[in-house]
Amino acid sequence: MPKQKKIEPLVGEELLKKVKELESLSKEEKAKQCGYYTVTKNGIERVNMMKFLNALIDAEGIQLDTSPNANGRGGRSASYRISVQSNGNLLIGSAYTTQMNLKPGDQFVITLGKKHIRLRQVDEDEKEALDIAEATA
Repeated sequence: MPKQKKIEPLVGEELLKKVKELESLSKEEKAKQCGYYTVTKNGIERVNMMKFLNALIDAEGIQLDTSPNANGRGGRSASYRISVQSNGNLLIGSAYTTQMNLKPGDQFVITLGKKHIRLRQVDEDEKEALDIAEATA
C-alpha cells in the first residue's frame, strides 16, 4: 500500500479560508482536508476533531482559556482582529492601548489605504502645531 503524504495541519487565516472553501462538506471531511487526521498502522484514517475545533477557535481569535490578571478578574487579550460595528464604527479595545502604553489624550494621524487603516502616533511637536492650527481656524 503506498504511503499517503500527510499534510501539515492548517492554522490561522489559511485554516479559515480553507474551511470557507469547503463549506459543502461535513465537519469531519473539513477537518481531514485541513490536515487534522492521523493514519493508524492498519491504514485507517482517524479525524482529530478536537484539534481541528481548537484550531478554528484560535484562528477566530476567541480566547476560552484566560489567565486571571493581577486583580483576579479575567481580562481580554488582543486578538489582532476587529469587526465594524453595526453603527459603522471601529473600536480599538484597551488590550491594544494597554500593550502600546497609550494614555487618554494620545493623538493619531489616520491614513487610509485600499484594504488597510494605518495609525501613526502624533509626536509632541506635531501636536502643538495641530493645536495652533485648530485655534486659528
